[in-house]
Amino acid sequence: MRTRPMGGITFAHPPAFWTGFIACVAGVALHLPMYIDSADMHYTMRGMSMDAPMLTGMALIVVGLALTAYGLIPRGLAASRRDGEVRVRAAHDAPFRRAHIGLVIVMTTAVTIDAMKPITLSFVAPGMGKEYGLKSALNPGGHWPVALLPLFGLTGTVAGSFLWGWLGDRIGRRSSILLAGVMFVTTAVCGAMPSFSWNLAMCLLMGLAAGGMLPITFSLLAEMIPGRHRGWVMVLIGGNLALAYAITSSLSSALVPHYSWRILWLLGMPTGVLLIALNHWIPESPRFLLAHGREDEARTIMSRYGAIEDVAETGAEASGPALEAPAGEAPAEERQEAAHGGGFTPLFRPPFAGLSIAVVVLGLGIGLVTYGFQLWIPSNLQRLGLAQKSADAALRDSSLLGLPLVFVAAAMYGLWSAKKTIIVLTALTAAALVAFSFSGESLAHDRTWLYVLLAGPIVGTATIAAVLAAYSSEIYPTRIRSRGSGLSAGVGKLGGVVVTIVLVVGATVPSINTTALLGAVPLLLAVLVVAAFGVETRRRAAGAAAPAAQPADA
Repeated sequence: MRTRPMGGITFAHPPAFWTGFIACVAGVALHLPMYIDSADMHYTMRGMSMDAPMLTGMALIVVGLALTAYGLIPRGLAASRRDGEVRVRAAHDAPFRRAHIGLVIVMTTAVTIDAMKPITLSFVAPGMGKEYGLKSALNPGGHWPVALLPLFGLTGTVAGSFLWGWLGDRIGRRSSILLAGVMFVTTAVCGAMPSFSWNLAMCLLMGLAAGGMLPITFSLLAEMIPGRHRGWVMVLIGGNLALAYAITSSLSSALVPHYSWRILWLLGMPTGVLLIALNHWIPESPRFLLAHGREDEARTIMSRYGAIEDVAETGAEASGPALEAPAGEAPAEERQEAAHGGGFTPLFRPPFAGLSIAVVVLGLGIGLVTYGFQLWIPSNLQRLGLAQKSADAALRDSSLLGLPLVFVAAAMYGLWSAKKTIIVLTALTAAALVAFSFSGESLAHDRTWLYVLLAGPIVGTATIAAVLAAYSSEIYPTRIRSRGSGLSAGVGKLGGVVVTIVLVVGATVPSINTTALLGAVPLLLAVLVVAAFGVETRRRAAGAAAPAAQPADA
């Protein structure tokens, strides 16, 4: 029996979900006594043995995750009609309603919480390297490289991007978001792990959960937000990557000197609980509900958000030319996609191949900047002589200084051109990195220029990532939208994995100049690739025919 909470949304097994969630929270709480007991050693837990409460907590977490997963997986996953026949889209001219505002607030919260996870890697690396004697920019003579931490975390995010993209299409967007939220709670135990190896294991799981949130969120928004508002709304929400950086750097500056680097991981529990508490305002994908016979729930959600259903043509008509979409929407290519099978293969077949190449190149460029330059900037600033608190404050101020760029980018995307917005933002960010590559280390003595130029790679890269996430959720049809968004997110993390592998195999953390140059080159290449293969998603003039190869906005 299913219960029906606010908005006609159901849990398949509510007792299992809530029992499992409570078990997970209790399991994390049982890790805290050891952390608190280490206060007189400035929370240094290296070498401590796990006590009975911690071991009990780990068992509760395992059982709790199994129960929450069971509680979230919908009954009757066998589709009641062929998947390719169900297409749902937000009506282009539907009004922006109160329900949309609530959805935007909740998804903004989800994206911010999600983004704080990988960002935290850069702020815990200096303290973790010192506690465990790891090889880093601040400790070149260490044994194991501190780069192993982001390597495990980013490997998890790459796998999570693809896994959650697939999972969102299989068990639903809402269930996938909530499962990731529960994992956010459980992986907070990173902050209480006494050994480096346990930190690596927990960091891998944290990355697995964090990697899928953004693509799933954007896939859901693409179905719910009216077409004329969708682009700028998703850019604003995705731009919270920059806000997450400002929040994380602020927390690091304020808390780490008193409670050590571990406190940044432990904050994952309250933020994850907050996300679960907002579950009533997270709708399920109407297309998913329709495909699995849950008609009443789907109609309720579609009515609330102004979404409409299209039924693809079948039989002889299906072999004809692609349907021309309504004004402002790209033409439907569902039939071609369906003929090419499942998985990620359709993304690299006509008519999507060129677009997917552009997404991959730009995503890799973003990843190289984010996890090359940006990940190691706290360590590099400290190596140049800034105290930990001063370095974190500088990064906080730079991210706040550049935050208005997110609003400018949203306006450019919504009112001017999606493709040109990507090109301009990418070129400007590459220019800031080029400036760093020539004079990065000398800027430590010129705080004004340091703050201004740091705003480019920090906020600029986050904004490009937001624009790319919105763009990739618009250029693919509904049936493969989660996979397309997962591709966008996954290749970005893959760029980070490449950088950290290089560091793990023997190189120390490179200087600001080197990491800036490594980021600038792929971004400049991405400008050329997007210019060649990118398509425009803004509304076309009424009656203007879109190119037949342009993907569906369905």
